[in-house]
Amino acid sequence: MSQPRLTTNRLHLVPLSEEHLELEVELDSDPDVMRYTAGRPHSRVEVEQSHRRRLAASHNVPGLGFWVGFADDVFLGWWILQPPNGPDQPKVPGEADLGYRLLRRHWRRGYASEGAADLIRYGFEDLGLDRIFAQAMAANAASRATMVSIGMTFARGFITAEPYPDPIPGAEHGEVEYEITRATWQSDRT
Repeated sequence: MSQPRLTTNRLHLVPLSEEHLELEVELDSDPDVMRYTAGRPHSRVEVEQSHRRRLAASHNVPGLGFWVGFADDVFLGWWILQPPNGPDQPKVPGEADLGYRLLRRHWRRGYASEGAADLIRYGFEDLGLDRIFAQAMAANAASRATMVSIGMTFARGFITAEPYPDPIPGAEHGEVEYEITRATWQSDRT
């Protein structure tokens, strides 16, 4: 199963492709957008490397990967639903990691929640996942609020196994993980 196009009331999520590189350059070059992920904007070379990794992620597990989001043909950012893949994410069958990154001018409009909620629906209904989780720096209040707004609950706090290469203000508070299970998601819908 390849990644499908997904549509919500306001969003069109399309699988990431080569044609989206310039959009990623715009997104990852904003220091505010990258504040809690890298602590600094990424160079074009870094974005090109990330783009290749993001494209490759869609080949790891059929149906999972990155989506680029648009509202009325305006680029908003990207969303991800991928297999656990980091040092703080044990590889467990039936689980996936949820994420999102939006251009600053589209923050606080509900787009992150809307796209993430649809990826949760897709993950449980179409892929039969058992658990979806999301991780963020503990200091990233906006991302944590998005996780709560889509029905995720706090699962754990932790110190990352791989420290950030560059100091990021707030990293000293560690990371958090939120989760939702298929059973919880189904019961919340009834």
